[in-house]
Amino acid sequence: MLLTLALIVRKVPGAILISIVVMTVVALVVNAVADIPSWGLTTPEWPGNPVASPDFGLVGQVSLFGGFEKVGLLTGILFVFTVLLSCFFDAMGTILGVSDEAKLLDEKGNLPGVNKVLLIDGIAVAAGGATSSSATTCFVESTAGVGEGARTGLANVVTGGLFAVGLFLTPLVTMVPSQAATPALLAVGFLILSGSVKDIDWADYTIAIPAFLTMLMMPFTYSITNGIGIGFVSFCVLRLAAGRGREVPAAMYAVSAVFAFYYLMPALNLT
Repeated sequence: MLLTLALIVRKVPGAILISIVVMTVVALVVNAVADIPSWGLTTPEWPGNPVASPDFGLVGQVSLFGGFEKVGLLTGILFVFTVLLSCFFDAMGTILGVSDEAKLLDEKGNLPGVNKVLLIDGIAVAAGGATSSSATTCFVESTAGVGEGARTGLANVVTGGLFAVGLFLTPLVTMVPSQAATPALLAVGFLILSGSVKDIDWADYTIAIPAFLTMLMMPFTYSITNGIGIGFVSFCVLRLAAGRGREVPAAMYAVSAVFAFYYLMPALNLT
C-alpha cells in the first residue's frame, strides 16, 4: 500500500501496475524462502507452465427459464428483480464515479450519452451470462486507467485486447496474491474521494448525511447498490423531515420505495 501511494505521490506513470508487479515478485521470494502458513485465496508460486489454453466448456451452458422451473415463478421474479436492481445501480454508481474522475460530466453532474453507456453495459452483462461467467459489468477499477490518462474508447479496446491475451496467461495472472493487488483499490478509492467529496455541500445536512451514509454503507455491505439505496432513502426521509419534500423528484420517491422493498425482502421471507 505504501509503495503504491508513494509512486502516486511521485506521479510515476503506471504507479498502480508497477506496485502490483513489484509486490508480486516480493511475495514470490518470501514464499520461496519462508514458511508462510496461508496466503489466503492465492499462494504466490511460479507456475510450471505460464501459458495455458482457456477453457470455454461453460459457454452456452445456460437455461433462460430453468431457474423459474426450480424455484417457482414468484421467487424467480424476485431473483430477477434483485439482480436487476443490483446490476443497474452498481453500474450507474461506477459509471458516474469513473466519468467524474475522467472529467466527462457536465455542469449538472450528468454524463452526456449515458443511455449508450448503459446499453453497452447491458449487452455485456447478457453476453457474460451466456458464457456462464460472473457479471461482465463495468467496475470501479477502471478509475485506475483514468488516473493514467484514459479518456476514450480506444483505452477500452486496448484493455479488452489485453484481457483476451490474458486468457492464455491464466496461470501467470492467477499467481498474483491479493496482498499485492488490493492496495490498488485503496489508491483508486483515494483518487475518487479526492476528486468528488469536496463538491458535496456539507453545510446542508439533507445532502451531507445521505452522502456520508452512502460512502459508509458501500464498504460495510460490500455493495455499491446498498450504499446508493441507503442514500436515496435517507435523502427522501430527511427532505420530508425538513419540510422540503416537494424539492425531491417523484422518480426518486419511487426508486426509494423500490429500495425499501428490496431491504425488507429478507424480513418478509422473500429471499
